[in-house]
Amino acid sequence: MATTTSSFVFLKSHTSPFCLTKTLFTNIDGFGHGIGTRRGYRVIKAQSQSDVPKEQVVIVGAGIAGLATALSLHRLGVRSLVLEQAESLRTGGTSLTLFKNGWRVLDAIGVANDLRTQFLEIQGMVVKSEDGRELRAFNFKQEDESQEVRAVERRVLLETLAGELPLNTIQYSSQLARIEATPNGDTLLELVDGSKLLAKTVIGCDGIRSPIAKWMGFPEPKYVGHCAFRGLASYSDGQPFGPRVNYIYGRGLRAGFVPVSPTKVYWFICFNSPSPGPKITDSLVLKNQAKELVKDWPSELLNIVDCTPDDTVIKTPLVDRWLWPAISPGASAGRVVVVGDAWHPMTPNLGQGACCALEDSVVLAKKLARAIKSEDPSVEEAFRSYGTERWPRVFPLTIRANLVGSALQWENPLVCSVRNNIVIPKLVRLGPLLEHTNFTCESL
Repeated sequence: MATTTSSFVFLKSHTSPFCLTKTLFTNIDGFGHGIGTRRGYRVIKAQSQSDVPKEQVVIVGAGIAGLATALSLHRLGVRSLVLEQAESLRTGGTSLTLFKNGWRVLDAIGVANDLRTQFLEIQGMVVKSEDGRELRAFNFKQEDESQEVRAVERRVLLETLAGELPLNTIQYSSQLARIEATPNGDTLLELVDGSKLLAKTVIGCDGIRSPIAKWMGFPEPKYVGHCAFRGLASYSDGQPFGPRVNYIYGRGLRAGFVPVSPTKVYWFICFNSPSPGPKITDSLVLKNQAKELVKDWPSELLNIVDCTPDDTVIKTPLVDRWLWPAISPGASAGRVVVVGDAWHPMTPNLGQGACCALEDSVVLAKKLARAIKSEDPSVEEAFRSYGTERWPRVFPLTIRANLVGSALQWENPLVCSVRNNIVIPKLVRLGPLLEHTNFTCESL
Protein backbone atom coordinates (compact mmCIF):
# COMPACT_ATOMS: atom_id res chain seq x y z
CA MET A 1 0.00 0.00 0.00
CA ALA A 2 1.25 3.47 -0.85
CA THR A 3 2.13 5.64 2.12
CA THR A 4 1.97 9.10 0.55
CA THR A 5 -1.19 11.14 0.95
CA SER A 6 -1.35 11.86 -2.78
CA SER A 7 -1.67 8.25 -3.95
CA PHE A 8 -4.81 6.13 -4.26
CA VAL A 9 -5.73 2.49 -3.74
CA PHE A 10 -8.25 0.88 -6.10
CA LEU A 11 -10.39 -1.93 -4.74
CA LYS A 12 -13.04 -3.95 -6.52
CA SER A 13 -16.47 -2.95 -5.23
CA HIS A 14 -17.46 -6.51 -4.41
CA THR A 15 -14.62 -6.91 -1.89
CA SER A 16 -15.92 -8.33 1.38
CA PRO A 17 -16.27 -5.62 4.04
CA PHE A 18 -14.66 -7.83 6.64
CA CYS A 19 -11.79 -9.24 4.62
CA LEU A 20 -8.58 -8.35 6.40
CA THR A 21 -6.22 -9.30 3.57
CA LYS A 22 -6.88 -6.07 1.65
CA THR A 23 -7.07 -2.43 2.58
CA LEU A 24 -10.52 -0.86 2.57
CA PHE A 25 -12.63 1.80 4.18
CA THR A 26 -16.09 1.04 5.39
CA ASN A 27 -18.25 4.13 5.63
CA ILE A 28 -20.14 4.46 8.92
CA ASP A 29 -22.99 6.86 9.71
CA GLY A 30 -22.64 8.61 6.35
CA PHE A 31 -19.07 9.82 6.68
CA GLY A 32 -17.83 9.24 3.14
CA HIS A 33 -14.50 11.05 3.15
CA GLY A 34 -12.22 10.07 0.30
CA ILE A 35 -14.52 7.45 -1.18
CA GLY A 36 -15.64 7.53 -4.80
CA THR A 37 -16.42 5.04 -7.54
CA ARG A 38 -14.88 4.48 -10.97
CA ARG A 39 -16.02 1.73 -13.37
CA GLY A 40 -16.91 -0.77 -10.67
CA TYR A 41 -14.02 0.17 -8.42
CA ARG A 42 -14.06 2.10 -5.17
CA VAL A 43 -11.40 4.79 -5.07
CA ILE A 44 -9.93 5.24 -1.62
CA LYS A 45 -7.33 7.81 -0.81
CA ALA A 46 -4.44 6.22 1.03
CA GLN A 47 -3.29 7.81 4.26
CA SER A 48 0.12 7.81 5.86
CA GLN A 49 0.21 5.61 8.95
CA SER A 50 3.66 6.64 10.15
CA ASP A 51 2.31 9.35 12.44
CA VAL A 52 -0.89 7.60 13.55
CA PRO A 53 -0.99 6.62 17.27
CA LYS A 54 -0.81 2.86 17.78
CA GLU A 55 -2.56 0.76 20.42
CA GLN A 56 -2.32 -2.92 21.28
CA VAL A 57 -6.00 -3.32 22.23
CA VAL A 58 -8.81 -0.88 21.43
CA ILE A 59 -12.29 -1.45 22.85
CA VAL A 60 -15.12 0.42 21.16
CA GLY A 61 -17.89 1.28 23.63
CA ALA A 62 -17.89 2.00 27.37
CA GLY A 63 -21.01 0.07 28.26
CA ILE A 64 -21.17 -3.01 30.46
CA ALA A 65 -19.42 -5.27 27.94
CA GLY A 66 -16.70 -2.75 27.12
CA LEU A 67 -15.83 -1.80 30.69
CA ALA A 68 -15.98 -5.39 31.94
CA THR A 69 -13.68 -6.48 29.11
CA ALA A 70 -11.26 -3.64 29.84
CA LEU A 71 -11.23 -4.46 33.55
CA SER A 72 -10.78 -8.19 32.92
CA LEU A 73 -7.80 -7.44 30.68
CA HIS A 74 -6.42 -5.04 33.29
CA ARG A 75 -6.61 -7.73 35.96
CA LEU A 76 -4.64 -9.98 33.60
CA GLY A 77 -1.96 -7.36 32.99
CA VAL A 78 -3.08 -6.21 29.54
CA ARG A 79 -3.64 -2.53 28.85
CA SER A 80 -6.50 -1.40 26.63
CA LEU A 81 -7.93 1.86 25.36
CA VAL A 82 -11.72 2.28 25.49
CA LEU A 83 -13.33 4.62 22.96
CA GLU A 84 -16.68 6.05 24.09
CA GLN A 85 -18.69 8.31 21.81
CA ALA A 86 -20.45 10.14 24.67
CA GLU A 87 -18.84 12.97 26.61
CA SER A 88 -18.95 10.96 29.85
CA LEU A 89 -20.16 7.64 31.20
CA ARG A 90 -23.76 7.05 30.23
CA THR A 91 -25.97 7.84 33.22
CA GLY A 92 -29.21 6.98 31.43
CA GLY A 93 -31.02 3.69 31.63
CA THR A 94 -32.73 2.26 34.65
CA SER A 95 -31.86 -1.06 36.21
CA LEU A 96 -30.90 -4.55 35.15
CA THR A 97 -31.24 -7.91 36.87
CA LEU A 98 -28.11 -9.93 37.53
CA PHE A 99 -28.40 -13.62 38.34
CA LYS A 100 -25.65 -15.74 39.84
CA ASN A 101 -23.74 -16.12 36.57
CA GLY A 102 -23.36 -12.35 36.38
CA TRP A 103 -22.26 -12.18 40.02
CA ARG A 104 -19.66 -14.91 39.44
CA VAL A 105 -18.03 -12.71 36.81
CA LEU A 106 -18.19 -9.63 39.02
CA ASP A 107 -16.57 -11.68 41.79
CA ALA A 108 -13.84 -12.77 39.38
CA ILE A 109 -12.97 -9.20 38.40
CA GLY A 110 -13.14 -7.93 41.96
CA VAL A 111 -16.13 -5.57 42.08
CA ALA A 112 -19.01 -7.74 43.32
CA ASN A 113 -18.76 -7.00 47.03
CA ASP A 114 -18.84 -3.25 46.48
CA LEU A 115 -22.06 -3.64 44.49
CA ARG A 116 -23.62 -6.08 46.94
CA THR A 117 -23.58 -3.45 49.68
CA GLN A 118 -25.69 -1.11 47.54
CA PHE A 119 -28.42 -3.39 46.22
CA LEU A 120 -30.94 -5.75 47.81
CA GLU A 121 -30.73 -9.48 47.33
CA ILE A 122 -33.99 -10.70 45.83
CA GLN A 123 -35.39 -13.73 47.65
CA GLY A 124 -38.05 -14.90 45.22
CA MET A 125 -40.80 -14.01 42.79
CA VAL A 126 -44.58 -13.87 42.68
CA VAL A 127 -46.78 -14.04 39.59
CA LYS A 128 -50.22 -12.41 39.50
CA SER A 129 -53.02 -11.97 36.98
CA GLU A 130 -54.13 -8.53 35.86
CA ASP A 131 -56.94 -8.57 38.43
CA GLY A 132 -54.43 -9.02 41.25
CA ARG A 133 -54.96 -12.76 41.83
CA GLU A 134 -51.78 -14.57 42.89
CA LEU A 135 -51.00 -17.42 40.51
CA ARG A 136 -47.72 -18.73 41.87
CA ALA A 137 -44.86 -17.81 44.18
CA PHE A 138 -41.27 -19.09 44.20
CA ASN A 139 -38.31 -18.85 46.54
CA PHE A 140 -34.98 -18.71 44.72
CA LYS A 141 -32.92 -20.35 47.46
CA GLN A 142 -35.37 -23.25 47.75
CA GLU A 143 -34.94 -23.92 44.05
CA ASP A 144 -31.18 -23.33 44.00
CA GLU A 145 -29.20 -22.68 47.17
CA SER A 146 -26.41 -21.00 45.21
CA GLN A 147 -28.70 -18.60 43.35
CA GLU A 148 -28.06 -14.89 43.76
CA VAL A 149 -30.35 -12.28 42.25
CA ARG A 150 -30.13 -8.51 42.52
CA ALA A 151 -31.46 -5.63 40.48
CA VAL A 152 -28.58 -3.21 39.89
CA GLU A 153 -28.69 0.36 38.67
CA ARG A 154 -26.93 0.49 35.32
CA ARG A 155 -25.31 3.81 36.18
CA VAL A 156 -23.77 2.45 39.39
CA LEU A 157 -22.51 -0.68 37.65
CA LEU A 158 -20.78 1.39 34.96
CA GLU A 159 -19.26 3.77 37.49
CA THR A 160 -17.99 0.86 39.58
CA LEU A 161 -16.33 -0.85 36.62
CA ALA A 162 -14.82 2.41 35.35
CA GLY A 163 -13.53 3.29 38.81
CA GLU A 164 -11.31 0.21 38.82
CA LEU A 165 -9.59 1.06 35.53
CA PRO A 166 -6.28 2.93 35.27
CA LEU A 167 -6.47 6.66 34.62
CA ASN A 168 -7.09 7.62 30.98
CA THR A 169 -8.23 4.14 29.97
CA ILE A 170 -11.48 5.64 28.65
CA GLN A 171 -11.30 8.22 25.86
CA TYR A 172 -14.59 10.12 25.65
CA SER A 173 -16.11 12.06 22.73
CA SER A 174 -14.66 9.41 20.43
CA GLN A 175 -17.32 8.35 17.95
CA LEU A 176 -16.21 5.93 15.26
CA ALA A 177 -16.62 7.17 11.69
CA ARG A 178 -14.71 4.68 9.55
CA ILE A 179 -12.81 1.44 9.76
CA GLU A 180 -9.90 0.44 7.54
CA ALA A 181 -8.39 -3.02 7.57
CA THR A 182 -4.69 -2.89 6.67
CA PRO A 183 -2.70 -5.57 4.83
CA ASN A 184 -0.83 -6.70 7.96
CA GLY A 185 -4.05 -7.29 9.91
CA ASP A 186 -4.03 -4.10 11.95
CA THR A 187 -7.12 -1.90 11.93
CA LEU A 188 -7.15 1.83 11.29
CA LEU A 189 -9.97 3.58 13.15
CA GLU A 190 -11.03 7.09 12.18
CA LEU A 191 -13.20 9.16 14.52
CA VAL A 192 -15.74 11.80 13.54
CA ASP A 193 -13.33 14.56 14.60
CA GLY A 194 -10.86 13.32 11.98
CA SER A 195 -8.35 11.77 14.37
CA LYS A 196 -7.03 8.29 13.62
CA LEU A 197 -5.85 5.33 15.65
CA LEU A 198 -4.08 2.17 14.54
CA ALA A 199 -5.06 -0.90 16.58
CA LYS A 200 -3.52 -4.35 16.54
CA THR A 201 -6.72 -5.68 18.12
CA VAL A 202 -10.25 -4.24 18.09
CA ILE A 203 -13.04 -5.38 20.42
CA GLY A 204 -16.50 -4.15 19.44
CA CYS A 205 -18.63 -3.54 22.53
CA ASP A 206 -20.71 -0.87 20.87
CA GLY A 207 -24.22 -2.16 21.51
CA ILE A 208 -27.15 -3.44 19.50
CA ARG A 209 -26.59 -0.97 16.63
CA SER A 210 -22.89 -1.78 16.55
CA PRO A 211 -20.94 -0.21 13.65
CA ILE A 212 -18.28 -2.89 14.21
CA ALA A 213 -20.84 -5.68 13.79
CA LYS A 214 -22.24 -3.98 10.69
CA TRP A 215 -18.73 -3.76 9.25
CA MET A 216 -18.28 -7.49 9.89
CA GLY A 217 -21.44 -8.28 7.93
CA PHE A 218 -24.01 -8.81 10.69
CA PRO A 219 -27.61 -7.85 9.88
CA GLU A 220 -29.50 -5.32 11.95
CA PRO A 221 -31.22 -6.78 15.03
CA LYS A 222 -34.83 -7.78 14.36
CA TYR A 223 -37.79 -6.20 16.12
CA VAL A 224 -39.76 -8.94 17.93
CA GLY A 225 -43.17 -7.25 18.11
CA HIS A 226 -43.06 -5.87 21.65
CA CYS A 227 -42.05 -2.56 23.22
CA ALA A 228 -41.36 -1.83 26.86
CA PHE A 229 -41.67 1.17 29.12
CA ARG A 230 -39.14 1.18 31.95
CA GLY A 231 -38.54 3.37 34.94
CA LEU A 232 -36.89 3.66 38.34
CA ALA A 233 -39.24 4.80 41.09
CA SER A 234 -37.76 6.72 44.01
CA TYR A 235 -39.01 6.75 47.62
CA SER A 236 -37.23 9.28 49.82
CA ASP A 237 -38.75 7.76 52.97
CA GLY A 238 -38.10 4.16 51.92
CA GLN A 239 -39.90 1.87 49.49
CA PRO A 240 -42.55 -0.47 50.97
CA PHE A 241 -41.94 -3.71 49.07
CA GLY A 242 -40.41 -7.00 50.11
CA PRO A 243 -37.33 -8.38 48.32
CA ARG A 244 -39.01 -10.27 45.51
CA VAL A 245 -39.75 -9.88 41.81
CA ASN A 246 -43.40 -9.15 41.08
CA TYR A 247 -44.90 -10.10 37.71
CA ILE A 248 -48.38 -9.29 36.42
CA TYR A 249 -49.62 -11.04 33.27
CA GLY A 250 -52.48 -9.80 31.10
CA ARG A 251 -53.48 -10.28 27.47
CA GLY A 252 -50.83 -8.92 25.15
CA LEU A 253 -49.61 -6.90 28.09
CA ARG A 254 -47.45 -7.67 31.11
CA ALA A 255 -45.68 -5.72 33.79
CA GLY A 256 -43.29 -6.24 36.65
CA PHE A 257 -41.44 -4.49 39.42
CA VAL A 258 -38.60 -5.34 41.77
CA PRO A 259 -36.96 -3.48 44.66
CA VAL A 260 -33.47 -2.29 43.78
CA SER A 261 -32.43 -0.67 47.04
CA PRO A 262 -34.15 0.57 50.22
CA THR A 263 -35.28 3.67 48.30
CA LYS A 264 -35.67 2.58 44.65
CA VAL A 265 -37.91 0.21 42.69
CA TYR A 266 -37.42 -0.79 39.05
CA TRP A 267 -40.52 -1.40 36.93
CA PHE A 268 -41.42 -2.30 33.35
CA ILE A 269 -44.56 -2.52 31.22
CA CYS A 270 -44.29 -4.61 28.04
CA PHE A 271 -46.92 -4.38 25.32
CA ASN A 272 -47.53 -5.74 21.83
CA SER A 273 -47.06 -3.35 18.93
CA PRO A 274 -46.83 -4.10 15.19
CA SER A 275 -44.00 -1.57 14.91
CA PRO A 276 -41.72 0.31 17.30
CA GLY A 277 -43.65 3.50 16.54
CA PRO A 278 -42.25 7.04 16.49
CA LYS A 279 -39.45 7.98 18.85
CA ILE A 280 -40.82 10.10 21.71
CA THR A 281 -38.39 12.16 23.77
CA ASP A 282 -40.90 13.85 26.09
CA SER A 283 -40.57 11.75 29.26
CA LEU A 284 -43.87 13.00 30.70
CA VAL A 285 -45.68 11.77 27.58
CA LEU A 286 -43.99 8.38 27.98
CA LYS A 287 -45.00 8.20 31.62
CA ASN A 288 -48.63 8.96 30.83
CA GLN A 289 -48.66 6.39 28.02
CA ALA A 290 -47.33 3.75 30.41
CA LYS A 291 -49.99 4.55 33.01
CA GLU A 292 -52.76 4.45 30.42
CA LEU A 293 -51.83 0.86 29.50
CA VAL A 294 -52.34 -0.42 33.06
CA LYS A 295 -54.95 2.02 34.37
CA ASP A 296 -57.30 -0.84 35.36
CA TRP A 297 -54.58 -3.01 36.90
CA PRO A 298 -53.65 -3.27 40.61
CA SER A 299 -53.13 0.20 42.05
CA GLU A 300 -49.69 -0.61 43.48
CA LEU A 301 -48.27 -0.66 39.95
CA LEU A 302 -49.77 2.74 39.13
CA ASN A 303 -48.44 4.11 42.41
CA ILE A 304 -44.94 2.92 41.51
CA VAL A 305 -45.12 4.67 38.14
CA ASP A 306 -46.35 7.82 39.87
CA CYS A 307 -43.30 7.73 42.17
CA THR A 308 -40.96 7.67 39.19
CA PRO A 309 -39.09 10.86 38.23
CA ASP A 310 -40.28 11.82 34.76
CA ASP A 311 -36.79 11.92 33.28
CA THR A 312 -36.07 8.28 34.17
CA VAL A 313 -38.94 6.83 32.10
CA ILE A 314 -37.85 5.32 28.79
CA LYS A 315 -39.47 3.34 26.00
CA THR A 316 -37.54 0.80 23.96
CA PRO A 317 -38.46 -1.64 21.18
CA LEU A 318 -37.33 -5.18 21.98
CA VAL A 319 -34.97 -6.67 19.40
CA ASP A 320 -32.70 -9.66 19.00
CA ARG A 321 -30.40 -11.36 16.50
CA TRP A 322 -30.35 -15.12 15.97
CA LEU A 323 -26.86 -16.40 15.16
CA TRP A 324 -27.75 -19.15 12.74
CA PRO A 325 -24.88 -21.63 12.15
CA ALA A 326 -23.29 -21.50 8.70
CA ILE A 327 -25.32 -18.36 7.92
CA SER A 328 -24.36 -15.69 10.43
CA PRO A 329 -20.82 -14.26 10.45
CA GLY A 330 -18.49 -15.51 13.14
CA ALA A 331 -17.79 -13.55 16.30
CA SER A 332 -14.47 -12.40 14.86
CA ALA A 333 -12.86 -11.39 11.60
CA GLY A 334 -9.08 -11.51 11.84
CA ARG A 335 -8.13 -9.42 14.87
CA VAL A 336 -11.55 -7.77 15.22
CA VAL A 337 -14.15 -9.32 17.53
CA VAL A 338 -17.58 -8.42 18.93
CA VAL A 339 -18.87 -8.88 22.47
CA GLY A 340 -22.23 -8.66 24.26
CA ASP A 341 -25.11 -6.85 22.53
CA ALA A 342 -22.87 -6.03 19.58
CA TRP A 343 -22.76 -9.76 18.82
CA HIS A 344 -25.88 -11.35 20.31
CA PRO A 345 -28.59 -8.85 21.28
CA MET A 346 -31.37 -10.70 23.08
CA THR A 347 -34.70 -9.79 24.60
CA PRO A 348 -34.73 -9.26 28.39
CA ASN A 349 -37.20 -12.04 29.17
CA LEU A 350 -34.62 -14.26 30.92
CA GLY A 351 -32.61 -11.44 32.47
CA GLN A 352 -29.50 -12.66 30.65
CA GLY A 353 -28.41 -9.82 28.36
CA ALA A 354 -26.04 -8.19 30.83
CA CYS A 355 -25.09 -11.53 32.39
CA CYS A 356 -24.01 -12.94 29.03
CA ALA A 357 -22.09 -9.77 28.22
CA LEU A 358 -20.19 -10.19 31.48
CA GLU A 359 -19.51 -13.84 30.67
CA ASP A 360 -18.26 -12.88 27.21
CA SER A 361 -15.89 -10.31 28.67
CA VAL A 362 -14.06 -12.62 31.02
CA VAL A 363 -13.88 -15.53 28.56
CA LEU A 364 -12.49 -13.28 25.83
CA ALA A 365 -10.06 -11.51 28.15
CA LYS A 366 -8.50 -14.77 29.32
CA LYS A 367 -7.97 -16.02 25.78
CA LEU A 368 -6.69 -12.69 24.47
CA ALA A 369 -4.29 -12.11 27.37
CA ARG A 370 -2.79 -15.56 26.86
CA ALA A 371 -2.34 -14.89 23.14
CA ILE A 372 -0.76 -11.47 23.66
CA LYS A 373 1.67 -12.68 26.28
CA SER A 374 2.75 -15.93 24.64
CA GLU A 375 1.80 -15.44 20.96
CA ASP A 376 0.64 -19.06 21.08
CA PRO A 377 -2.18 -19.23 20.25
CA SER A 378 -2.32 -16.20 17.98
CA VAL A 379 -4.85 -13.44 18.58
CA GLU A 380 -6.84 -14.68 15.60
CA GLU A 381 -6.92 -18.20 17.04
CA ALA A 382 -7.88 -16.83 20.46
CA PHE A 383 -10.81 -14.95 18.94
CA ARG A 384 -11.97 -18.00 17.01
CA SER A 385 -11.77 -20.04 20.21
CA TYR A 386 -13.87 -17.42 21.99
CA GLY A 387 -16.56 -17.61 19.32
CA THR A 388 -16.53 -21.40 19.33
CA GLU A 389 -16.93 -21.51 23.11
CA ARG A 390 -19.54 -18.80 23.46
CA TRP A 391 -21.84 -19.52 20.51
CA PRO A 392 -23.42 -22.69 22.01
CA ARG A 393 -24.14 -20.63 25.11
CA VAL A 394 -25.63 -17.44 23.65
CA PHE A 395 -27.53 -18.76 20.62
CA PRO A 396 -29.94 -21.02 22.58
CA LEU A 397 -30.44 -18.33 25.22
CA THR A 398 -31.37 -15.80 22.55
CA ILE A 399 -33.98 -18.16 21.12
CA ARG A 400 -35.34 -19.14 24.53
CA ALA A 401 -35.67 -15.51 25.62
CA ASN A 402 -37.57 -14.76 22.43
CA LEU A 403 -39.96 -17.70 22.84
CA VAL A 404 -40.62 -16.96 26.51
CA GLY A 405 -41.45 -13.38 25.66
CA SER A 406 -43.79 -14.43 22.86
CA ALA A 407 -45.63 -16.84 25.18
CA LEU A 408 -46.05 -14.17 27.83
CA GLN A 409 -47.47 -11.73 25.27
CA TRP A 410 -50.34 -13.96 24.15
CA GLU A 411 -53.57 -12.08 23.44
CA ASN A 412 -56.06 -14.93 22.90
CA PRO A 413 -58.39 -15.02 25.95
CA LEU A 414 -58.64 -18.81 25.97
CA VAL A 415 -54.88 -19.30 25.74
CA CYS A 416 -54.29 -16.72 28.48
CA SER A 417 -56.84 -18.48 30.69
CA VAL A 418 -55.01 -21.79 30.27
CA ARG A 419 -51.72 -20.06 31.03
CA ASN A 420 -53.02 -18.40 34.18
CA ASN A 421 -55.10 -21.29 35.54
CA ILE A 422 -53.13 -24.38 34.53
CA VAL A 423 -49.64 -23.73 33.16
CA ILE A 424 -48.33 -21.27 35.75
CA PRO A 425 -50.05 -22.64 38.89
CA LYS A 426 -49.56 -26.34 38.18
CA LEU A 427 -46.92 -27.01 35.53
CA VAL A 428 -44.14 -24.43 35.74
CA ARG A 429 -41.04 -25.45 37.70
CA LEU A 430 -38.56 -22.71 38.48
CA GLY A 431 -35.50 -24.93 38.95
CA PRO A 432 -35.11 -25.94 35.28
CA LEU A 433 -35.78 -22.34 34.25
CA LEU A 434 -32.75 -21.21 36.25
CA GLU A 435 -30.29 -23.82 34.94
CA HIS A 436 -28.98 -21.34 32.38
CA THR A 437 -27.60 -19.21 35.24
CA ASN A 438 -24.96 -21.85 36.02
CA PHE A 439 -21.55 -20.52 35.04
CA THR A 440 -18.14 -21.25 36.51
CA CYS A 441 -15.68 -18.38 36.64
CA GLU A 442 -12.40 -18.35 38.56
CA SER A 443 -10.84 -15.16 39.87
CA LEU A 444 -8.53 -13.38 37.45
